[in-house]
Amino acid sequence: MLEIIDRPKLEMQAQLWGSFTLFLKVFFPLITSRPFTVPAPVGRECHFITVGRALTAASRLEILSLIINMPPGYGKSTLCSFWVAWTLSRYPDSQYLYISYGKHLAAKHTEMIRRIVSNQQYQDLFGIRIKADSRAKDSFQVEQGGSIKAFGSSGAITGQDAGLPNLDRFSGALIIDDPHKPDEVHSDLVREGVIQNYRETILQRPRGPNVPLIFIGQCLHEADLAAFLKSGQDERKWKQIVLQALDENEHALYPSLNSREQLIEKREKTPYVFASQYQQNPIPAGGSLFKDRDFPSLIEEPESILTFITADTAETEKTYNDATAFMFWGLYFISDTGTKTQQLALHSLDCWELRVEPKDLETSFLSFYSDCMQHKTQPLIAVIEDKSTGVTLASTLSQLRGLQIRKIKPTRAMGSKIDRFIDMQGHISSKLISFTEGAKHRDVVVSHMMKITANGAHRHDDICDAIYYAVKVGLMDKSLYNPNSNRSAKIVSNLVSDLNQRMHVSRMAQDSWRNR
Repeated sequence: MLEIIDRPKLEMQAQLWGSFTLFLKVFFPLITSRPFTVPAPVGRECHFITVGRALTAASRLEILSLIINMPPGYGKSTLCSFWVAWTLSRYPDSQYLYISYGKHLAAKHTEMIRRIVSNQQYQDLFGIRIKADSRAKDSFQVEQGGSIKAFGSSGAITGQDAGLPNLDRFSGALIIDDPHKPDEVHSDLVREGVIQNYRETILQRPRGPNVPLIFIGQCLHEADLAAFLKSGQDERKWKQIVLQALDENEHALYPSLNSREQLIEKREKTPYVFASQYQQNPIPAGGSLFKDRDFPSLIEEPESILTFITADTAETEKTYNDATAFMFWGLYFISDTGTKTQQLALHSLDCWELRVEPKDLETSFLSFYSDCMQHKTQPLIAVIEDKSTGVTLASTLSQLRGLQIRKIKPTRAMGSKIDRFIDMQGHISSKLISFTEGAKHRDVVVSHMMKITANGAHRHDDICDAIYYAVKVGLMDKSLYNPNSNRSAKIVSNLVSDLNQRMHVSRMAQDSWRNR
């Protein structure tokens, strides 16, 4: 029986196998119901073209170790998912391992690949079908023997293989897509664990020398996996493609997503996030997160809506540990050319950095509080970290009349301490923390802040912690006062009323005692 040759189908297959970009243009709309639009950046090649060319070279075994650093949201995972489906269509026995910082994320990408392969047009054109018993979200197999499996970058991958042995053609790949979680990459333990798992486990998974290993993701830290691979310490020699959101001429890479103006603003407001995630060049060891210019000095102290205290308490008086930091703040609206805006800011009124034993914390705080009470706007609230010696101090001070104690406890959602400092970088670089010109404590505070680094190389961060709590409650959460909420005005009014009542009762008691 003669086999009927479907020449149009063969021609379509040949065209699609010859161009990854054409494959994207055909199947992206079928899968997402959106057209595949190629950006047209000024003075630069479109990153879809750059990445597509490199991935095509990997499918031809011209590049066997490929690292691509690119900004978040620029389509890297979509490109990888479609590339897997593209190469699988030609080599349906290929074996892929897809690795991300969490297995759930890797499984999400695997699910996208499944959607492409399950598409009716894909199946009809390439004759590839998923096995009926492949129902797991994190892996599937096709009838021709090919498979895609998802794993976390810190998890066990023992017994799993990428590619096939003894072949001089493409047979699969090992893909590492964002191995670090942004809010965990500043943990030495977590970061080094990912690198160790790569060296001891992931690197052993390719079945042969002709199996490409592809890293695609952001460069989040100067000592993350991407930095390790590019440093020359790895046994593989990596082809590096580094795509910066802004080039040396300040041309935007993906202007329809991040315009030049938006990127310049990111560079000004969140320089560390911009340098690492968008420029793939984390601030080197010792690079400060905060600059002197971030802290403006005002000729006159602004009128405060309310004042409050933040406290970061230490364990001991020993100098090798962090000190205890008490800070006094005014919350106010910024005035622009004499007109009050709706932008809240913090004014640093005082700061004490001292090293005392836990038994002396209460006395020290009360001395600081007594000084704060001399201010024309007396403090209504004290925000104290809810851990260690802070727990005892908060409990003791809760009996104090006229001062509301708010405990704040760092949560997993806030990330690591370095993550928290990076989170407030935008507020500080926007000059939302001010001092009165000539304030004696400014030099102590600013010199401390200029030592805070993104890699944790700084020695002490007690003042920075106290500043973070102020930024958190005053500017991030707006839990002290929200200009868009009537409830805030009532809260402040109630606090002031409560304070006045408590002070009145206290004065009456003192007068009664004197007249005895």
